Amino acid sequence: MSQPAGHGDPARVLHLLVPAGVDDPDRPSGGNTYDLRLAAALSEMGRDVRPVGVPVGSGAALAAALAGVPDGGRVVVDGLVGLAHAEPVARERGRLAVWLLVHLPLALDEEAGPDAVAQERRALRAAAGVLTTSDWTRRYLLAEHGLAPGSVRVARPGADGAEVAARSPTGGRLLTVGAVVPAKGQDVLVAALAGVADLEWSSRVVGPLGRAPGFAADVRRSAAAPGLGGRVRIEGPLPPRRLATAYATADLLVLPTRLETYGMVVTEALARGVPVLASGVGGVPEALGTAPDGCRPGILVPPGDPAALADALRRWLTDGAARRRLRAATLARRPGLEPWTATAASVLDAVAAGPRPGVNRSAAAPVVPT
Repeated sequence: MSQPAGHGDPARVLHLLVPAGVDDPDRPSGGNTYDLRLAAALSEMGRDVRPVGVPVGSGAALAAALAGVPDGGRVVVDGLVGLAHAEPVARERGRLAVWLLVHLPLALDEEAGPDAVAQERRALRAAAGVLTTSDWTRRYLLAEHGLAPGSVRVARPGADGAEVAARSPTGGRLLTVGAVVPAKGQDVLVAALAGVADLEWSSRVVGPLGRAPGFAADVRRSAAAPGLGGRVRIEGPLPPRRLATAYATADLLVLPTRLETYGMVVTEALARGVPVLASGVGGVPEALGTAPDGCRPGILVPPGDPAALADALRRWLTDGAARRRLRAATLARRPGLEPWTATAASVLDAVAAGPRPGVNRSAAAPVVPT
């Protein structure tokens, strides 16, 4: 995913630096989907957007990509590319308006090193501004790094329109979408399913298996236990069309995550009228939202609590009236989901109105101890 920097009026061009391989179907992620849909929405709106793939972990590659942007250019850098490399961003701060797009703060990444917080702080303060995908992440960064509030803007993920999913009489078709890693909590899911093994259901677990292979192997073993064998399908990543079919045939999205800055799978389910059972953590409540009458289109439980998740599953599977109420709330919430063009508009708004290069921070901003 790469285009030449080109020239022309820098203020009318948005350069988007994203992880190399962002469109690799074998490595799907919420961040990758966000970057791809943002670029497509910007193009749909007639904007001159120029995406460039940058290898993750290479400060030199980031520096080269930034150096190729004409003076006065506006640049959005994916956090995977830029959060660990403050120097190239700082080097360009008098020449370019570089905005860092934070999907997941480094300090919350289970693979981050011991100096992640300091690295992230340097990069965020070197940038002209910061974009986050949720209010929750914005509040976290403001508290963690003492950033000037006006320099951190929110551009929530959009949701593509979709047909309403078919429903089964029992509500027993469960779907979980996300990389099989400890943070996503598939071990919690399997333990909870063991607690409702006496009921009728089937569970599909969809997402990459290679990021934490030991954890994925443990989840597979647990899912093959007596009482569960054959009812929990751990499928790996699915191409977009097959993933859409999985949503279209689900009764309930189950998101047992331990950490989530937003939860795009939540709005993908809501777009199809599928209620959500999720951990009430991070940005998940924000993504879930409410129907116009204030009813929540799903159930929130504490993270990392198999018993609480099992109790919620049992209520869903045994109480037809409760299922009908949740489905009605989901259908009422569905029209309020914003499209990706709204995300793109938020990004353009921030980058156009935000601080100019080199004037993005208040020197007196307090630093929260970490």
